[in-house]
Amino acid sequence: SCCYLSRRLNQLSSHDPLWKRHCKKYWLISEEEKSQRNQTWKAIFISTYSDLGRYIRCYATLKKAWDDLEKYLGQRCPRMIGSLKESVREEDLDAVEAQIGCKLPDDYRCSFRIHNGQKLVVPGLMGSMALSNHYRSEDLLDIDTAAGGFQQRPGLKQCLPLTFCIHTGLSQYMALESVEGRNKYEIFYQCPDQMARNPSAIDMFITGTSYLEWFTSYVNKVVTGGYPIIRDQIFRYVHDKECVATTGDITVSVSTSFLPELSSVHPPHYFFTYRIRIEMSKDALPEKACQLDSRYWRITNAKGDVEEVQGPGVVGEFPIISPGRVYEYTSCTTFSTTSGYMEGYYTFHCLYYKDKFFNVTIPRFHMVCPTFKVSTARMVSGNAEPNHNEYAVDEDEDSTDTDEYEDRRRVLDIPAPSGRCPRHT
Repeated sequence: SCCYLSRRLNQLSSHDPLWKRHCKKYWLISEEEKSQRNQTWKAIFISTYSDLGRYIRCYATLKKAWDDLEKYLGQRCPRMIGSLKESVREEDLDAVEAQIGCKLPDDYRCSFRIHNGQKLVVPGLMGSMALSNHYRSEDLLDIDTAAGGFQQRPGLKQCLPLTFCIHTGLSQYMALESVEGRNKYEIFYQCPDQMARNPSAIDMFITGTSYLEWFTSYVNKVVTGGYPIIRDQIFRYVHDKECVATTGDITVSVSTSFLPELSSVHPPHYFFTYRIRIEMSKDALPEKACQLDSRYWRITNAKGDVEEVQGPGVVGEFPIISPGRVYEYTSCTTFSTTSGYMEGYYTFHCLYYKDKFFNVTIPRFHMVCPTFKVSTARMVSGNAEPNHNEYAVDEDEDSTDTDEYEDRRRVLDIPAPSGRCPRHT
């Protein structure tokens, strides 16, 4: 009976349809790929496992994310696909671990077995951001470049860069060990304490708790249309679908983004940019054409303090809106609290009836700073915690329409960012 049972179990374990399910579940092997390899499902599973077995818990998730991203960008940003590098071998990743003296997390290693990041090009795979006097575009680093940027200095001990912007020097880092108040494999933007004499006083804006969560959540935002594609670039503006207001034939929608490279925890200075889209329905009558005259803002910080701002035009322009036409512009604001919101209205006059004026509602849109950690070096030295009840807000009126701005930025001659917007200019 035991012999018969063992023989039957052996037959079942070699039954190819059983291995088909595992090949599709763990390695995302398609019928077409199986035909090309001319192997049984069991042989494919075993050969793949011998190469990628240590990643069996995360490979399918990361492979699907990469496949979805490539398919999406292939249709909308084809030149970005050309910047992606081929996969690396296990020996290459082992050599990097030996070089830096730290173990790499399996999900991070697994991603490099699919794609070795990208070339240092513009635009970057990890998104762009543009203001009139500030531009950044983050590349996803290949493993050798990341290893070359491995940090052992105070404040960033045992941290590995994941991204890099050639214009600002900005990187997102991953902590490879739980040191200096960081959790192992936490991903963050560094934020040096501008008021501390100790160079190791580096606060952190947290962007992920693991590489898998960080990368897949970003890809999901991209492929679901959460981030707009503008002239072959992924712009990391977050749009709340409810943040839309329609007045008559004109619709106003807003998307926002936090800029860590221009922000600080101490002193509290949180920098946000917002992109506004003004559109007139294509079904509107021609006589509904109008021109924007002025804007009114009501700005509220996390403490409930209110500031009102009123001025002519937007970003120095007085756009004309006609049926089917869209006008977009980008501006920015800063808070000394970790969150705040803005709302208001635009005043238009009709082109056919010049004495007729009307207001168009700007929907309320919120800006919230990501979770951050205060530098342990500053806390140990006895410096005070940042006071989030203080408040300051600036509005950039020197910003310009992002589309025009991108044309100028192709020259890649970017001035150093000032870090603050002019106040209500």
